[in-house]
Amino acid sequence: MAGLSVLLLLLLTAGAIAYFTTNGTGSGTASVGTSSTITLHGTTTGTLYPGTSETVTLAADNPSSGHQQVGTVHLSGIYACTGGTNNDSVWNGSSCSDGTNGGHEVSTCEDIDNGSVGNAGQHDFYMQDVQENQDIAPGTGTALNNNGTLVMNDLNSSQDQCKNANLYLVLTS
Repeated sequence: MAGLSVLLLLLLTAGAIAYFTTNGTGSGTASVGTSSTITLHGTTTGTLYPGTSETVTLAADNPSSGHQQVGTVHLSGIYACTGGTNNDSVWNGSSCSDGTNGGHEVSTCEDIDNGSVGNAGQHDFYMQDVQENQDIAPGTGTALNNNGTLVMNDLNSSQDQCKNANLYLVLTS
């Protein structure tokens, strides 16, 4: 009886692993997202004077649901704002404003070098391009690996037009 049970178990096991092989075809679908504009931020903690520099701490916001790359960060412009309450006016995208009393733009204090070392020292402000080449995960406030250095060049002439200006840095990547 025990032998018959073992034989029956072996037959069932052999039947359970038997199969045919074949080829197949089919299809599937997938979609790929697209890039989103990353927002770059640059902040300093000190005050600039002719002939001095300040570290620009760089960060990025990635609104995409996927990873994106930040390559070279470039200072492409500066807006200089003065006036307003307690001299706290800032650039709001189209004009200088502190939200209450306005302010005014000082375009004569917005002269920048183009980021190449060969032009450093010829204009009011200079920041060498910053090589990041960093993968940015989705989300806000990702600190970038490298910082910039914003220089207020000493032009050996009056730069009074820049006194008390609040600078809005235009950064591109």
